[in-house]
Amino acid sequence: MPVITDVRPAAGTAGRLPGLRSRILALAGFLGLSAAAWVLASIPIILNSSGWYAGSLKAPWMPPPLMFRITWMVLYIGVAAAAWLVWRKGRLKGPALAGYAVQLLLNAAWPVTFFAMYPMAGTAALWAALLVICSLAATLAFLIVRFGPIDATAGLLMLPYFAWVVFSASLNLYSAVHN
Repeated sequence: MPVITDVRPAAGTAGRLPGLRSRILALAGFLGLSAAAWVLASIPIILNSSGWYAGSLKAPWMPPPLMFRITWMVLYIGVAAAAWLVWRKGRLKGPALAGYAVQLLLNAAWPVTFFAMYPMAGTAALWAALLVICSLAATLAFLIVRFGPIDATAGLLMLPYFAWVVFSASLNLYSAVHN
């Protein structure tokens, strides 16, 4: 049975949906924010992947590095689309907007904590990174619950991101325990 999402605008939007031009610009903006977060998050990974991380113990279930690049690119597109779907209904505000911003910040903070802080703080950085990624998972769970009732597709788009973050947390935990 197909899911029919409610396309009515939120109360207080004067009964108008954003025009086509506004929708395209907003989607470009959300994609741009995701791309910026992806680039920022990539810098500490690139700078440290051949350093301490190359010689570290990794989980036996660690996927190949290329899988991370592809997966994160797809996930960032998905979160941009999810936020856009909620925005176009006039509902990306208050706690939903805060959750969206927090997940971008936490996602950018994790590689800094895990990769860049390890040379200075050692294993403590890996445990701090675990706290960051668990906070990210909690924020994503919040967004799934918040976005889903507004737009079912937006909620569903957040599920792979949540699953990947939980998987990544397992890799982080292994690193913290074994390095």
